[in-house]
Amino acid sequence: MEKAQIKISSDLQRFIDKFEPNKFKLMSKGIEIRGINDIHRNITQARDLIERLELNLVVAHNAEMLSYGGFEVNNL
Repeated sequence: MEKAQIKISSDLQRFIDKFEPNKFKLMSKGIEIRGINDIHRNITQARDLIERLELNLVVAHNAEMLSYGGFEVNNL
């Protein structure tokens, strides 16, 4: 079975370039940022960056992601 090539939207690429996450996993709907120590501060910074650059992205987070210090940034 062939692996489907995941394409990064221009908004998502701009976010990655500006936010500069250390560890992230590319997913079909966006990225998952992992290994964050101060999760609340980083989620707030990600949301502020998305708003400031007027990107068509959204931050998603749930309790399971908290266990490994992660959150998602997804395309709308």
